[in-house]
Amino acid sequence: MGGSAPRRDQQLPVETTSFVDRRGELAAARELLARARLVTLTGPGGVGKTRLAARIAAGVRRTFPDGVRVVHLSGLHDPALVPLAAADALDLHDHTARPPLQALVEQVRDRRLLLLVDNCEHLLPACAELAAALLHGTTGVRILATSRHRLGLTEEHLLDVRPLPVPDPDGDLSGPEGYPALALFADRAAAVVPGFRLTAANRAAVARLCRRLDGLPLAIELAAVRMRVLDVDQLLDRLDDRYRLLTGGSPAALPRHQTLRAAVDWSHELCTEREQLVWARLSVLAGSFDLETAEAVCNPAPPAFEERGSGGRSPLAGVEGAAPLQDGTGRGAGGEKLPAATTPRIHPYDVLDAVTGLVDKSVLSRESGPDGIRYRLLDSLRHYGLDRLRRLPGEEPAARRRQRDWMLQRATACESAWFGPGQREIVPRLRADQDNLRTALDFSLATPGECLAGLRLAGTLWFYWHACGAPREGRYWLDRALAANPEPTRERARGLWIAGLLAAATHDLAAGLARARDAHALARDLEDEAEAAHAEYVIGVITLFMDDLPTALKHFEASVARGPVPGQHLSLHGLDQVELACALGFLGEAERAVEVCEEVRRMCERHGEEWVHSYVLRMLALAHTVQRDWRRAEHHARHALRLKLAVHDVIGIALTLDLLARIATQSDAPERAAVLLGAADRAWAGIDRGRWGSAALNSTRDDTETRASEALGRPDFERAYERGAGLDLAESVEYAVHDGRQPPRHAPAPRPSGRPRSPHPAAGVRLTHPAAGVRLTRRETEVAELVAQGLANQQIADRLVIARRTAEGHVERILGKLGFSNRSQIAAWMAAQS
Repeated sequence: MGGSAPRRDQQLPVETTSFVDRRGELAAARELLARARLVTLTGPGGVGKTRLAARIAAGVRRTFPDGVRVVHLSGLHDPALVPLAAADALDLHDHTARPPLQALVEQVRDRRLLLLVDNCEHLLPACAELAAALLHGTTGVRILATSRHRLGLTEEHLLDVRPLPVPDPDGDLSGPEGYPALALFADRAAAVVPGFRLTAANRAAVARLCRRLDGLPLAIELAAVRMRVLDVDQLLDRLDDRYRLLTGGSPAALPRHQTLRAAVDWSHELCTEREQLVWARLSVLAGSFDLETAEAVCNPAPPAFEERGSGGRSPLAGVEGAAPLQDGTGRGAGGEKLPAATTPRIHPYDVLDAVTGLVDKSVLSRESGPDGIRYRLLDSLRHYGLDRLRRLPGEEPAARRRQRDWMLQRATACESAWFGPGQREIVPRLRADQDNLRTALDFSLATPGECLAGLRLAGTLWFYWHACGAPREGRYWLDRALAANPEPTRERARGLWIAGLLAAATHDLAAGLARARDAHALARDLEDEAEAAHAEYVIGVITLFMDDLPTALKHFEASVARGPVPGQHLSLHGLDQVELACALGFLGEAERAVEVCEEVRRMCERHGEEWVHSYVLRMLALAHTVQRDWRRAEHHARHALRLKLAVHDVIGIALTLDLLARIATQSDAPERAAVLLGAADRAWAGIDRGRWGSAALNSTRDDTETRASEALGRPDFERAYERGAGLDLAESVEYAVHDGRQPPRHAPAPRPSGRPRSPHPAAGVRLTHPAAGVRLTRRETEVAELVAQGLANQQIADRLVIARRTAEGHVERILGKLGFSNRSQIAAWMAAQS
């Protein structure tokens, strides 16, 4: 079973434009954070709370040994998901049956960190509950929140973020650098009019303009974009005209909360008709999005993906092993015939032109994503667009349905490609779409007539919930979807076994087994062999978890002997064999376990698969430990670690570090064992400190500590252990696969408090040594190392400070030199070199 958690950057955002001086607020916030554990930045929309909070957090980052993490809430609308979003930001992977908030507090109780919770205003009760739990259950966690309204806790300290001060246009303007509103306008205007600067001739007009905009940063930035076609005086005249229309006369009568609305209205009117429509339709997207998603949401009747010209791509363009999907039926995901569009059809090339225009007008922001450029509507502008969309009859549900259908098509393409070489690209792509997936699920389950499509989407994402470290959220959506769809359908049969699998992943074994048995019975009634086989896998793995080894062995022997049935996902067929090997190993039949592993290993290699393969390698390592063949066991465990890091399988990494620590004690390497044990305990601290209460896991861990401590002496053991406890996941894997030759990049973190049955058991290739004697250059070796760690070309380029094309060229040359055809082979080759 799975336990991956893909990388997602929850660190502070990179600043893409200059930060205008707010020295007073920065100093006040630092002072508040020094004496208070909850500080909330409050203020109106568009005043710059998020940007200021990020700058404050960056300034105090070194104060917190465990770092600063950001919880982005603007795209989240379900209060039940707030604790899960916080756990995700903290890179926690709880797989227990505890309530999410309780588990979160337990996992961070000994950490010293700053949690930045951004955009709380629409989820105030849930955010207040999160903050209260962290304040009362920990001593080292501090919270910096942004919200238009206070959270309402007695421990809360408020910092009112006011608009930027603006000088009197008729006063002394000889020192404009002391007024950040003027500096902001000048900086943003210079971006569209190179060479623009404040002069004696324009200072008064700029000051008057900024005063008319109440010093609101977002309003100033939107106005500055107009400098592309107007000068400052023209801007001011046109802005005053607009305000007079709103107030019936004097522009001075406009309330501050309407100032931003007026500025946005003006930006909206300066957009073309198509840009306005695209803005409105894109407002249903809660998170960032790529161009293909924009085209799908904005085009009422997209043609089949393989026929889409003008840059249109399939949902998985660029992912190796993905096949294009057919569409073009004019039907939604539930099969219903959709009404004809009430507005003119927008072609993909129209969407590209409109997106370009909206970026130029600062309506859309542009950012880097895992597979290229993505776009985002600022929260204030998204709500404005949604308000405009709701004025168009039938447009909002139609746009939301298109967005849901596109998410379903993308998820289906990802599922089809999952057992293949594209896993490393699939995982970050779906994580980038996480807010939009949530929006699609919520729309489907809250809208009459759409519930079956919601169950279909939640079920299609089984591999994401299970293999990518999101069992709690997946179970939440599946439980909602199953409750909304009681009819006996194939979608329900699938949803039941997935809900059972996710319940088992959080150690609710009884509920999981009941769900899986219901799924099996329904699939049999429907004569659906594939879903019956999937349900059988879940029944078998829960039986294995319950330590009924003889029954589990018979179960998986029958499943493997039967072979895959039509429609069964190869990942689950492969896991049938992994579980068989697991049962054999526990029963002492190591030789048979090795034979089974080698067979499924060959299947993974043929398909270029990595996730299942990493569990196969770990099972091989376990089997060789039973045979006391420590050399082979260590070789396979190191290779497994490489692949697990590539798909960021946190649970698999923790289990394999435990195994390597045990192997080290048997290989006369007690210092290495102590370092690995410290690294393993740190990894487990983010999952479950008690290792799920497993007697087998804890007895192995305790035996490793006893042996290493006796061999080294307690003081030396403690020092080595602390070194390991200071390594993050990537550094732990680096140490483990390189015999500790690579030193940690920073000082050790505090030892996990306490100590810190896997919910289970990715694409290596069988090496035929085509690259014997080949030598890579130093730069190629660096690139190959990063490829082995699972980094995409853009991430490699960012890490090495080179162009993406240069990174792509290095990867192509490495493949050519080694005679390989895909990146997974590079990862396997690098593991073999160690």
